[in-house]
Amino acid sequence: EIIAIYRQRWEIELLFKQMKQNFPLKYFYGESANAIKIQIWITLIANLLLMVMQKGLKRQWSFSGLATMVRITLMYYVDFNSLFNNPEKEWEIILSEASGAPPEPSLFDEGACKIKKKTRTP
Repeated sequence: EIIAIYRQRWEIELLFKQMKQNFPLKYFYGESANAIKIQIWITLIANLLLMVMQKGLKRQWSFSGLATMVRITLMYYVDFNSLFNNPEKEWEIILSEASGAPPEPSLFDEGACKIKKKTRTP
């Protein structure tokens, strides 16, 4: 029973380590207790979404690598499943779209995702 308790405690410690490495909470955006709770809950939800996403991908990703790639591509409309299962191909498409240079025909096929930069409307 004691071993099971320590195992659960270790899992909690690993979760905290993962959150501290990938979602740095260096400062809080609000000063009230409620604002701090909301920021922590959002971090927990983002962590859970990335873990679910990581389990659903065919290609193996480290959690920090996946979090970094999501952070980089967050401002683009992308097919995340396609991007994270075949990142080399999709990354070339993103770079060619961002630079404005015409992409090489060999990079595209009918299943390639369309990428458009998100813009804010007034």
